[in-house]
Amino acid sequence: MLRLGIDVGGTNTDAVLIDGARVAAAAKAPTTPDVTSGIVAAIRALDPNTESDPGRVAAVMIGTTHFINALVEADRLAPTAAIRFGLPATGALPPLVDWPERLRTAIGGLSYLCHGGHQYDGSRIDEFDEREFRAILDKAVQAGARSFAISSVFSPVNAEFEQRAAAIIAEELPGAPISLSHEIGRMGLLGRENATIVNAALRELADQVTAGLARSVAGAGISAPVFLSQNDGTLMDIDYARRYPVATFASGPTNSMRGAAFLSGRRECAVVDVGGTTTDVGILQNGFPREASTDVAVAEVQTNFRMPDVLSVGIGGGSLVTGDVRDPSVGPLSVGYRLTDKALVFGGDTLTATDLAVAAGLAEIGDPARVAHLDPEFVGAALAAVADRMAEVVDRMRISAEPIPVVAVGGGSVLVPDRLAGAAAVERPGHHAVANAIGAAIAEVGGEVDRVFSVGPNQRESVLDEARQEAFDRTVAAGATPGTVRIVDVEEVPLAYLPGNATRIRIKAVGELSVGGDDA
Repeated sequence: MLRLGIDVGGTNTDAVLIDGARVAAAAKAPTTPDVTSGIVAAIRALDPNTESDPGRVAAVMIGTTHFINALVEADRLAPTAAIRFGLPATGALPPLVDWPERLRTAIGGLSYLCHGGHQYDGSRIDEFDEREFRAILDKAVQAGARSFAISSVFSPVNAEFEQRAAAIIAEELPGAPISLSHEIGRMGLLGRENATIVNAALRELADQVTAGLARSVAGAGISAPVFLSQNDGTLMDIDYARRYPVATFASGPTNSMRGAAFLSGRRECAVVDVGGTTTDVGILQNGFPREASTDVAVAEVQTNFRMPDVLSVGIGGGSLVTGDVRDPSVGPLSVGYRLTDKALVFGGDTLTATDLAVAAGLAEIGDPARVAHLDPEFVGAALAAVADRMAEVVDRMRISAEPIPVVAVGGGSVLVPDRLAGAAAVERPGHHAVANAIGAAIAEVGGEVDRVFSVGPNQRESVLDEARQEAFDRTVAAGATPGTVRIVDVEEVPLAYLPGNATRIRIKAVGELSVGGDDA
């Protein structure tokens, strides 16, 4: 059975067909402003390259930029009521307190506080006041709220208040989108709350986008189920994506790293993904992207949901090249998806990094005669500046003094030199240009536990076993084949500032997706 992987980048939309461990076909199409038509074009571009029947496709995996773009652009966001249970505590920092003004305005700026919430051990800060909550709900609806973000202090430990609030909203406003913080973020109130508000603001768009993606695939004659890539390299189905669009934000870099692991066979390395607009550098650990150890700001909003530790710089195949031989500059401005119109080798009038690669003989794209006039010394100096910048980023990402293997992927990976300072080796595996789509196609199903446990004397192993089982159960419930589920990450952090031997335990499990009767 075949898997179809699709990844939407800033410049190109890539599509691949994976047959077991073999890449059966690959294609690229320019990313379009509406994104969806670019996906259709990429799927259609696969047809001449394979004898495969669309009916043999067992599953379609898509990594999309729809939702992160909407947040960055502050566009297509629903008016959202941010309601927190925490009074009489937390009043000094109300919901939306740290949001940039343009985003706060874009979602309506609706912020409310209720009594309630819990302590770290699950005991209540205050009682649930149903009359108070219903009054705030009425006020939010009158103010124009169409989506609701509910947060409560320590809800990952005890979600009672969030669940009671959701039941009331469902009763009063049937069908209204509701996002609950204990389902989205991790420990830490403001970051978890912000992630929930972002998710709620994107819920209406998620309904439109997921329906459009499903139509795009069906229009190509494929009847297989459609999944979206998550930030941690695992999958979610269309219904899950409708509820949790925020989980797709970092799917692009994550897919590239997972694809690099698949193509190179390496499970521990640095991945340099050079696209048309940016270069993303991340670290693979046990075959999965290393996760950020601190909260991640997305569009200037501090969040704490699962995100890979990725450092991006504005260097890509479409980067503008300026300066002279003494001081060449590459990026951060880029022609993006207009590369095939703007670059010199394609008959355009803009000098790009792709032109440098063609002039230096690193790539055979377009018409080399159009860059024959470039000064070889300038070309060499500009490419050396690119290499220095990439080496610097890799050096910033590694956590030991030992040289680390580097796997270069992406359509612009010709810009990565064969020797890179601080790298043990530089590999550019076959099909590297579509590694992101490959990462989507091979993605697995994941489940995670992240909460505070009370660990008494001689109870550590039993508590860990309980958390492992919970992660296993969540992974199977998400669609994994039980026999393939494995634990890939365990983290224990004793919380010395809390009584009762409190320990934050995070366990992540993954397993292979079971679809179409094919568990492989």
